[in-house]
Amino acid sequence: MSPEYVDLSQPLDENVQIYPGDPAFSCCPVQTIEKDGINLHQISLGSHTGTHVDAPYHFVQDGARIDTIPLASFVGNAVIIDVTSKNARETINWADISSYEDTIRRKAAQPHGVFVLLNTGWSRHWQSDMYFEHPFLAGDACQRLVDLGVKLVGVDTLSPDETRVDGSMPDFDAHHIVLGAGVLIAENLTNLEAIRSGDWLVSLAPLKLKGCDGSPVRAFAWRTGHEPDVSTRGTTP
Repeated sequence: MSPEYVDLSQPLDENVQIYPGDPAFSCCPVQTIEKDGINLHQISLGSHTGTHVDAPYHFVQDGARIDTIPLASFVGNAVIIDVTSKNARETINWADISSYEDTIRRKAAQPHGVFVLLNTGWSRHWQSDMYFEHPFLAGDACQRLVDLGVKLVGVDTLSPDETRVDGSMPDFDAHHIVLGAGVLIAENLTNLEAIRSGDWLVSLAPLKLKGCDGSPVRAFAWRTGHEPDVSTRGTTP
């Protein structure tokens, strides 16, 4: 029986939600089968467009760049933190995560280590103004996750920090603490509710963009230690 895969990626199209100030996304045909015998597109996007991974170099001048990070860093055992009770612009504190500490420790000791993925449920607001109003991680929660040895912190929002649309800048505590410790960040994940139960491995392999601070990814998960469920969850990559 084939493994069960779950797609955790937002689509890249003309409606992709962009962090304020980031480059716009475009994907335009430059050759067509009708005129040229082949289909070929030109793509333009920022390094943090859609579902993507942040390398430490995003916030740390001498931090690791996306092409220098070992591939093993982009595969991990998922721990899904349910914070769907959080409201717009509400802070996610360590008290909201602490009940998962034993599970995080256990999976951190397993082969592939652990990815902590926060399921705020905010991906349901994708392509709406409400998507900018997401909950965000407190600095103390980020530090505790780093201390537990997580490989990556992922969110189903634009950022683990507050997103502001008035032109002001947040303090970026989450980015500074997590990336400053050499831990990766994944943003704009979706469909995390599909992998709440059971044991799952997640892949967030980036493009090999030399010297870059991050990369779009095709995020997906597959079950470990269980026969695949015959139900359909997400899109098979």
